[in-house]
Amino acid sequence: MYRPTLDPLADSLALSALVAGLPIVTLFLLLGVLRVRAWLAALGALAVALLVSVLAYSMPTGQALLTASQGATFALFPLVWTFGTAIWIYRMTVTSGHFDVLRRSFARVSDDQQVQALVIAFCFGSLLEGLAGQGTPVAITTVMLLALGFHPMKAATVALVANTVPAAFGPLGLPITTLARVTDLPTGDLGAMAGRQVPVIALFIPLLLVGMVGGRRGLRRTWHIALACGVSFALAQFLTSNYFAMALADIVAGLVSAVVVTVTARMWPPRRHDDPTIDPADPAEPGTTSTPDEPGGPGGPGGPGGPGGLGAPVAQGAPSGSGGSRAPGGPGGPGGLGAPGAPSGPGGSTEQTVGVVGRTDVGSDPPDSSAQVWRAYAPYLVIVAIFGLSQVPVIADALNAVTVTFNWPGLHLLTTSGAPSTLPVFRFNWLSSTGTLLVLAGLVTMVILRVTPRTALVTYGQTLASLRWAILTVCGLLALAFVMNGSGQTATLGTWMAGAGGLFALLSPVLGWLGVALTGSDTSSNSLFGALQVTAAQRAGLDPVLLAAANASGGVVGKMISLQNLTIAASAVGLNGREGDLFRRMFGWSVVLICAMAVLVGLQATPVLSWMVP
Repeated sequence: MYRPTLDPLADSLALSALVAGLPIVTLFLLLGVLRVRAWLAALGALAVALLVSVLAYSMPTGQALLTASQGATFALFPLVWTFGTAIWIYRMTVTSGHFDVLRRSFARVSDDQQVQALVIAFCFGSLLEGLAGQGTPVAITTVMLLALGFHPMKAATVALVANTVPAAFGPLGLPITTLARVTDLPTGDLGAMAGRQVPVIALFIPLLLVGMVGGRRGLRRTWHIALACGVSFALAQFLTSNYFAMALADIVAGLVSAVVVTVTARMWPPRRHDDPTIDPADPAEPGTTSTPDEPGGPGGPGGPGGPGGLGAPVAQGAPSGSGGSRAPGGPGGPGGLGAPGAPSGPGGSTEQTVGVVGRTDVGSDPPDSSAQVWRAYAPYLVIVAIFGLSQVPVIADALNAVTVTFNWPGLHLLTTSGAPSTLPVFRFNWLSSTGTLLVLAGLVTMVILRVTPRTALVTYGQTLASLRWAILTVCGLLALAFVMNGSGQTATLGTWMAGAGGLFALLSPVLGWLGVALTGSDTSSNSLFGALQVTAAQRAGLDPVLLAAANASGGVVGKMISLQNLTIAASAVGLNGREGDLFRRMFGWSVVLICAMAVLVGLQATPVLSWMVP
């Protein structure tokens, strides 16, 4: 039995925390500074974590390797099983031609890309997060934006930012129920407290999204729609989490905000007179701008006219160069996500019709019948229906009845207190898992879209092949998280931060942010640090409910820099190897948002905003 200690180096918690943080520093340096490929960054950080666990924490080498193997297996199931299947469903819609129909349908709801980003990435993504989670919203919304003419990098960044505020309550309140289980605090109180923190940030996310899509001009044109979206989402999320059903907070908020955005855009459409003539560059980090030579800038990689770029809608049947991205109807180079249509030549350029920024031109597209439109929406309606039915108590119990739970063979771990660790417990919920439910949705989609079994199987194989580096990245990342948790490195970092006393109210959401950035999951972060937050609160004389909920609320803004989510987004739009670029674009915004959340929680711990604590 291995029992970790919090201060293995010279009985110094500070020195031990400094060494325990080396794997995270390695990951961020390799990915964000040295710009190495994501899978190499994940494996490099894993190697450092293994060395620290064996040399500094005296963890037996065999136990360290077994812990890493369990983490890698957890990455394959359920994570890869989930987002791989989600992308497979998308590819079937592309192969059948129905994604083009969906693109035209969304464009006719509003031809403004800022509005489309709000409806798809923020509202529909919140619905998917509330139902499924585990990377599904990012995988699906990125390709939907791509089909509407978004640049690949922009589609990925918009989807990542949008997938923040729903994370605290999705899927179906799991992060909060997990937090309640590890802290022994009332679920209702934790959900209500998170519902008084996350909605404050949610007010500003739609404004940030339209600014990322259209720049200052886009923000001037659509600020009223973004404000209506943020206010309606925040109110719905607050009211649902506090007074109705916490588990449905994201679903209700997503649906309400989608209706509000659609109505507002129809009644007070965006102004057209100040539209620029070309699509703006991809969003840069806060305080920076894209230049013509930067990725996402005009003429740069991923930008209009540059290699791998995707401007406003590509002409149907236009060839695209090797490795490039394309709009539905014409495939790009190897590794991209395209549709059958036109050949792609090596080194060729993508012919683009650069239209008015922020608008999707559908005037030249043929009209679609109501049956075609219904079939185009059907896969997503099927996903919502299946996940909704899976939560009916009778059905949920039947699905979970065949779940197999076992201890990872050969792995014997204790917690720092000497109690048996739950880390070695592996839950193989093969029937109720998100990925399995998505497979069922995919089978129904095959029938509706009239995709043959052979085509579906070939498409699934091609999907897995294109995700091979993403799969390796996620395996390395989850192995890293498990090793740091099992060896005690994570507990050392958390305990050291908890030593800040009363100031820990400011650091509390940062701990959740760090946990999600590392694991990619608000649920996992709550499992890691939930009990620690309560202990620190009791020592500092702070409200345990406030700090426990702050762990979940702070974690939501860590989603956008989680390597797991970055890899899913990059793979979904054919930007394999560009995870470092995504990380640099997201990191500044993530820091700004976590600072705002830290200030909010800090004020809630004082008489200034203590009235917000239930």
